Amino acid sequence: MATNENFFSGFQVNRSLLAGGVVLTGIGAALGAAGTVMVCAALATAGRDWVRKMDAPPTAIAHRALHGAKAASAAGWDAWRAEQTSPN
Repeated sequence: MATNENFFSGFQVNRSLLAGGVVLTGIGAALGAAGTVMVCAALATAGRDWVRKMDAPPTAIAHRALHGAKAASAAGWDAWRAEQTSPN
């Protein structure tokens, strides 16, 4: 049992088994990171293609939505002010 070492009076660690586990864990982590990079690249490419195929650019869509929200807010504010000044 030359590969085992005693720690804390009876706690034995098999160094070769521990080293093998560390190596396999490192390989698994590297493969997982590589897979994550591949998934992110595929999603980014698909997103760019989807934006290119849109009829209007996202900035124009956001501008229209913001304009609509401002108009709705102004209409609500005007209605509230008219209600507050009415002699009910």
